[in-house]
Amino acid sequence: MERRFFKEAEIALTVADKEGKIIYMNDLAKITFSKHGDLIGHSLFECHSASSVAKISEMLLEGSTNIYTITKRGVKKIIIQLPWREEGEIKGIMELSLSLPEHLPHFTKE
Repeated sequence: MERRFFKEAEIALTVADKEGKIIYMNDLAKITFSKHGDLIGHSLFECHSASSVAKISEMLLEGSTNIYTITKRGVKKIIIQLPWREEGEIKGIMELSLSLPEHLPHFTKE
């Protein structure tokens, strides 16, 4: 899989396989989680709370999406967790984390 277009993107991208093993992190994801060391090859289940493990397990089983916002160290972010599929089969999960500007415009288009 070609991943270079995500390498320097201004969005943190982490990808895990169906067993929850982290198989890819772009540069910003590596920086974001650097205090935990190199997470490639580690399980998502090792670094999450019991409630988060339950949610991740549900998402891997059902192919559901989880979207929410957080504020961390004064920065508001949107977190998008969604299934990674190939030919319709759930192969794992992706998490995208994007910092949001303080004043985010909203448009309604028809």
